[in-house]
Amino acid sequence: EAYVPSSDTYIEKDSAINDEIDQLRHSATSSLLARNDVIVVASVSSIFGLGDPTEYRNHVVSLRVGQTIERDHFLRQLVDIQYDRNDIDFQRGRFRVHGDVVEVFPASWDEHAFRIEFFGDEIDRIREIDTLTGEVIGDRDHIAIFPATHFLTSDDVMNVALPEIKDEMEKQVAKFEKEGKLLEAQRLKQRTTYDIEMMREMGYTSGIENYSRFMDRRKPGQPPFTLLDFFPDDFLMVVDESHQTMPQIRGMYNGDQARKQQLVNYGFRLPSAL
Repeated sequence: EAYVPSSDTYIEKDSAINDEIDQLRHSATSSLLARNDVIVVASVSSIFGLGDPTEYRNHVVSLRVGQTIERDHFLRQLVDIQYDRNDIDFQRGRFRVHGDVVEVFPASWDEHAFRIEFFGDEIDRIREIDTLTGEVIGDRDHIAIFPATHFLTSDDVMNVALPEIKDEMEKQVAKFEKEGKLLEAQRLKQRTTYDIEMMREMGYTSGIENYSRFMDRRKPGQPPFTLLDFFPDDFLMVVDESHQTMPQIRGMYNGDQARKQQLVNYGFRLPSAL
């Protein structure tokens, strides 16, 4: 997402995420929370914001054979962690339902999925299947389904954050109007109001990372959570060719700040997005 004032060109956030990179990102974060023998190889892009690891962990859906849980309650849990229902086009981050059988394609996998078979309100069997052929790979006693997005917020936090976002919007709109920037004021009010309604109704909106300071309950100036926050306290980090990496990190940070500053100056984003 960017804005070029010289040509009055607004570049929308590209929703076409590289599927393989997204899958690997989810694989890395889910592995870090589930295991203690993980090696992650990452570029300097790992300094970009990724969401609160605590909220990510709290939204993991854990299932066991013999567990008592209503099928519809389980489906609501999947929707809450941003899985989409699609009974025809089965892809990562989606689930499908056939009577008492629910199949879930984890966001961190690329070829296998889970098949959960219910008997009434009890989980009768859990199987790992090949998503292409439907072949059963094996039975599982326990599975953990990690969220399909890294930006998750509980209802309690959302109820506190949304009024704060609205309050900042009103202050920034008033500032623009005082400066005679009526277009910027109208643009910011329209965009932010839409995002607030989407987050209130759906729990998510495109570009939600721009509101992460409120969602993560961070103070102004505090850095956002990154991939490094998903590691345990005793992790070891090795920086390869640091004489090149450190200037790259500074360049990426400064470039990102300049891009977001333009969005703030022209009413596309709130100052807290910086």
